Amino acid sequence: MFLPVTAKEVREQGWDQVDFVLVTGDAYVDHPSFGTALIGRLLQSRGYRVAVLAQPDWKSPEDFRRFGRPRLGFLIGSGCVDSMVNNYSVFKHRRKRDVYSPGGKAGRRPDRAVIVYSNLARGAYRDVPVIIGGLEASLRRLGHYDYWSDQVRRSILMDAKADLLIYGMGERAVLEIAEALEAGIEAKDIGWIRGTCVKAKDPEIFEDDVILPAFAQIRSSKRKYAESFALQYRSNDAVRGRRLLEEYEEGHYVIQNPPQPVLEREELDDLYSLPFARDYHPGYKEAGGVPAITEVKYSVTANRGCFGGCAFCAITYHQGREVRSRSNESVLEEIRRMSEDPQFKGYVHDVGGPTANFRHPSCRKQLKEGMCKNRDCLTPRPCKMLEADHEEYLQLLEEARSIDGVKKVFIRSGIRYDYLLADREHGKGFLEALCREHVSGILKVAPEHVSDEVLSRMHKPGKDVFDRFCAAYERTNRKLGKKQYMIPYFISSHPGSTLEDAVELALYLKETGFVPDQVQDFYPTPGTLATCMYYTEMDPLTGEPVYVAKTLREKQLQRALLHFHKRENRQLVAEALKEAGREDAKEILLGRGEKRKTHGKKRR
Repeated sequence: MFLPVTAKEVREQGWDQVDFVLVTGDAYVDHPSFGTALIGRLLQSRGYRVAVLAQPDWKSPEDFRRFGRPRLGFLIGSGCVDSMVNNYSVFKHRRKRDVYSPGGKAGRRPDRAVIVYSNLARGAYRDVPVIIGGLEASLRRLGHYDYWSDQVRRSILMDAKADLLIYGMGERAVLEIAEALEAGIEAKDIGWIRGTCVKAKDPEIFEDDVILPAFAQIRSSKRKYAESFALQYRSNDAVRGRRLLEEYEEGHYVIQNPPQPVLEREELDDLYSLPFARDYHPGYKEAGGVPAITEVKYSVTANRGCFGGCAFCAITYHQGREVRSRSNESVLEEIRRMSEDPQFKGYVHDVGGPTANFRHPSCRKQLKEGMCKNRDCLTPRPCKMLEADHEEYLQLLEEARSIDGVKKVFIRSGIRYDYLLADREHGKGFLEALCREHVSGILKVAPEHVSDEVLSRMHKPGKDVFDRFCAAYERTNRKLGKKQYMIPYFISSHPGSTLEDAVELALYLKETGFVPDQVQDFYPTPGTLATCMYYTEMDPLTGEPVYVAKTLREKQLQRALLHFHKRENRQLVAEALKEAGREDAKEILLGRGEKRKTHGKKRR
């Protein structure tokens, strides 16, 4: 049974009033890969009556009255993706497809959906608490650079006129808020809960608080913006994190309470055992269903958090760097339930998470002292304290393969090959199992670049590490008698990347025989370290200047270099080589060039 989405379905539950209306910019998919389903089912398990208002009409407040006045409040998010990223490409063209909408139809959610929905909820019932959360709210919780308007915007909590903001993975925070509201505490007085941001005028400031540069400063000074980001970045940890205060006009502040501790294994097991329907609401069937379910319907989330620390990824700011995983028993039980679905064909699409082969905290030290403030676990080289261990994951995959009805278990959420190479005891065995059992002809990996300068800005391992992994992958497949390939993913125009760096990458692709399946132009999304570099043209953690390709022309040139083999890019590649002073590479990239060994890597 799904959570109710219409007034009729609420009446069928025998309810005269709902406790919470859960508003989302996505269609309602009752699967644990969707935050709306996780929060809704969790609240339901604690006895709260929850209705889902999915993709409401935003032309008037009327749709927000669909279920009547909620007893405790509105819980509002934009969906699985920031609404601006969902609605626009990196070149700011409106997207023609939305996989989170019925039939993939675009235009079902507004720009800046959290702000729009919050104001409509307030218009529908002025005195009902409004709590915002999810990815869009989390990444915009304090003053932030907004790529689409090319300006620094204030905290979304101010513009949404909401009472509270939940950031990060919000299960603990939403339950604490629900309990406080149930106890009769007014939303404006709930100011102590970890993992939330609140508004206050002339708040009491404590000794351990961190006073961020005021919003007026970060809006007028890129250096102040970078300083503020660095303070936030280093405080995004449940152990080290402190209360952050960002001042606005006339003594008004947005206060970010320290992060919630991550959910431990038993809590994750309980959460993912809730009775999800694992499908989209049947009301969408006539429209063709919801395309986003395709990749995740038969996938399992096995872990959370990522200590990889990639500069362009929002996971660091949203989920955090502290990794926790579900027990093998919990994951296997979910796969068993999945295998009973009449539509299941025997293929588990993924057993992973932000990084599939992270199952444990990076080291024991961080359990007591928190994540290191001034270094990464894996770059530029794996920390000596890193505990790289694939033993439990190997066992999990082996047992998953043995479940009746399971033919194949894939790993699609991606692995960190530098972490694999760092595991001297089980890494070789994991790579062999990966090649033998979990790759269907092609392994997709994400080196992102080959220039050491760019990779250092990305917080990714050096090219030499990728080359070592490629060699190990080739040896392993040769040993197994398999002919399997590799497709790499790269990012063009990332902060730090010059035309010369793009030429270096193009020459590497030519030499190795790699043909990128996908090239992603760097997209400055809120909350990432790389976006801060893009806006400020400096590394906020070191203060060093960073080169940034900002003009449309240079972005096109860098992208064309990575697809130098395409006939339509020949002129752009020639222009890029001339501007970079690398016309010596013209014959290699645009002529026939010398054929070289491809190391068994994928050609297209």
